[in-house]
Amino acid sequence: MRLDPELYKAVQKWADDEFRSVNGQLEWMIHKGLKDARRLPKKGKDRE
Repeated sequence: MRLDPELYKAVQKWADDEFRSVNGQLEWMIHKGLKDARRLPKKGKDRE
């Protein structure tokens, strides 16, 4: 993933503040965004 260097620095600072890696922070942010938008894949047997 390519990010603007200033954006990367902001994410890195946030990750450091929360004791996460940048990758972990991005994964958390994406998961939260998907959850908030109700777009997370459903778990279970119905899943394709």
